[in-house]
Amino acid sequence: MRRGVAPAILVPLLVLAAGTPAAAAAPKGAPAKPAAARADLAGSPLTGDVTEARFKALHELKKGEAPKLYGKEIRLDGARAYLSLPAHPKGRLPAVILVHEWWGLNANIEHWADRLAADGYAALAVDLYGGKVATTPDEAMALMKKVDARRSIAILRAARRYLVRSPKIRARRIGILGWCFGGGWSLRGGLALPRMSAVVMYYGHPILDPKRLSHLHAPLLGIFGNLDPSIPPKTVDAFDAALTRAKVKHTFLRYDATHAFANPSGARYDEKAASDAWKHVRAFLARHLKRG
Repeated sequence: MRRGVAPAILVPLLVLAAGTPAAAAAPKGAPAKPAAARADLAGSPLTGDVTEARFKALHELKKGEAPKLYGKEIRLDGARAYLSLPAHPKGRLPAVILVHEWWGLNANIEHWADRLAADGYAALAVDLYGGKVATTPDEAMALMKKVDARRSIAILRAARRYLVRSPKIRARRIGILGWCFGGGWSLRGGLALPRMSAVVMYYGHPILDPKRLSHLHAPLLGIFGNLDPSIPPKTVDAFDAALTRAKVKHTFLRYDATHAFANPSGARYDEKAASDAWKHVRAFLARHLKRG
């Protein structure tokens, strides 16, 4: 397993525990849900290893418009989504589901879908915020707290069905990719969706229970920043160990960068680290989605 392209920098970090939203209790006498179902529906910690205030401070949007877009808006189970296809699609396409950052499905995420379409994928960016897009950290935090896990899983399943059944796509292999909030949901989507072929998570808060992770059958590429206080190196190490115990094939890339370093519209964008990570993401997706 690849342990990283940059040496880890161990820095003192303020670590404050953040709780996971509690699951609704089952009625008395009701049968327990199977482990796979619990893994599907469990919500992710909102702020990882830092307080809400510090997590919000890690995010700031720069001014400026996103690049021109080439895809189109569609509906998935009543939810908004953005679909981008290669200019000249031929035959059955490999596909990628994209899950947005905590800002929501904005033009910057739609641009990522266009980048993947230019690489030959049917790229489908889902909206887990009910059509709303944040422009401030306070708005983003409020929207993230309102996300319904069951509804989100339903949207991800609808996305997979669309990619498999659409006559223009008819995907054989599907991956899922997300950043920050979406990074955590790319992992949960990989657990919930059947027969996924690849999972890519950019600095998403991980699941550390090997029993839950054992339900992940797709290879995983995790991308993290050594200077990210919300997911510090010790948490990444624990995630690595849990995946190993669960016998999940995985590769980690670790950069000397902070949270949200791959977002060109963010104040903490690190072009060098982001460009290198994207190179590895492209190779990972091609290896697992374009073979055969």
